[in-house]
Amino acid sequence: MFTGTIWSLLPPILAIMLALITKEVYSSLFVGIVVGSFMYAQFHPWTAFTVIFDTIKDSMNINILFFLVMLGMIVVLMSRSGGSAAYGKWAISKIKNKKVALLATMGLGVLIFVDDYFNCLTVGSVMRPVTDRYKVSRAKLAYIIDATAAPVCIIAPISSWAAAVNSYVPKGSSLTGFSLFLRTIPYNLYAILTLLMVFYLILTGFDFGLMKKHEINAERGDLFTSGEDALKEEKQEEVNEKGRVADLVLPVVLLIVSAIGAMIYTGYLGGATNVVAAFSGCDSERSLIFAGLVTILFCLIWYLPRKVLNFADFMESFVEGFRLMVPAMAILTFAWALKGIGDHLEISTFVKSVVGQNASASMFIPMIIFIIAIFLAFSTGTSWGTFAILVPIVIAMFPEQGHMEMMIISVSAVLAGAVCGDHVSPISDTTVMSSAGAQCNHMNHVSTQLPYAAVVAAVCVVGYILAAFIQIWWVVLILSAAILLAVLTAMRIWLQKKA
Repeated sequence: MFTGTIWSLLPPILAIMLALITKEVYSSLFVGIVVGSFMYAQFHPWTAFTVIFDTIKDSMNINILFFLVMLGMIVVLMSRSGGSAAYGKWAISKIKNKKVALLATMGLGVLIFVDDYFNCLTVGSVMRPVTDRYKVSRAKLAYIIDATAAPVCIIAPISSWAAAVNSYVPKGSSLTGFSLFLRTIPYNLYAILTLLMVFYLILTGFDFGLMKKHEINAERGDLFTSGEDALKEEKQEEVNEKGRVADLVLPVVLLIVSAIGAMIYTGYLGGATNVVAAFSGCDSERSLIFAGLVTILFCLIWYLPRKVLNFADFMESFVEGFRLMVPAMAILTFAWALKGIGDHLEISTFVKSVVGQNASASMFIPMIIFIIAIFLAFSTGTSWGTFAILVPIVIAMFPEQGHMEMMIISVSAVLAGAVCGDHVSPISDTTVMSSAGAQCNHMNHVSTQLPYAAVVAAVCVVGYILAAFIQIWWVVLILSAAILLAVLTAMRIWLQKKA
């Protein structure tokens, strides 16, 4: 009765509307699953119950969940080893001025791209003493942390975010999830331009809006501007004094190298004849699990003989790592199930029959999708929930033969918009953790960051219109970067004259 009709859109639309109203993504996704199951079962209660659990079971990607648990364990191990604190001490001895301190903060944020949670907490705890020494406001520190967390993770092929995006691609697509993710990277304008903007601001020393006020106060010795008393009451975490810089760097490097090596190897096993083809056709999920296992074993033989950690602490990190990743795993499980219900109701059949060639011909679809994703992620505070809902729908809009590039641009717009909305949302977990990592008043962070993110988002709106017309990634990227730099330079000159 409902399959292949307009009613097939009801479960994801209901999930979106509830997420916007309640600001709570777990229950919203679950309600969408339940409603879709009853529709598919034609409102027979027991059949609907069976459909729910069969869909969850069939839609779950155990490989991704394994990798997330391993990644959580690695994060906890590196934190407990004291490597972060050791890096901070080393940085203090090497960094000699404010600009270098900010560049080092950005560099560490880019280095830790495996997970945004780990990024926020590690960069904040490591670099806070360094930036305090050179009178960087806590709001500026929180901005740099936030701007190098999700934006870095969403363009890093080896991260928890990449693993999640891989799993949203419908079965039967001519592109694998990993191959699609790789092709979205150069079109992910918000992530790339945000990193460019951070670099520009650091090099030029340019600040505007409320951030300028915070920086002026920091130069006078007030790093907080407001909310200092509440932050001072927070307990400081115990630091492992046995840690070294290598305890932070080596596991991250090994995770990256072993994952890349495993991807190339599995690609060649699949019949690839060169490195590019190997990446496109690799078994990314198995490669990530292999890399995670290798890194955990390395931590075992690296930490225990030096008594940085004991065996009990090592095993306890498994439970803590699992607990750390529970929110991500819950969103993924519900998102997979909602996508499975959508497949049962044949959403793609309806969307293709209605939109057909028209969607592929419209030059404004990527820009519209980008704005919708921003609104949804801002309202719900989660980028994962946003692209979990929108990516399958967007893929269904484009007949793949002849419209592959537009599909890639549109999926990139979803990912970019989700990161942008999450970046500026006051209820986003990444925004909250950036404030916590920098020990900055949360609303100070939100109010100072919003104008910066708005500048990049405005340029991205123009960039996605250009992308739809040009459809050549390097031309779009160069033009978008040039527009951003021109806007920032014009703002800088105008504000200097006004001052």
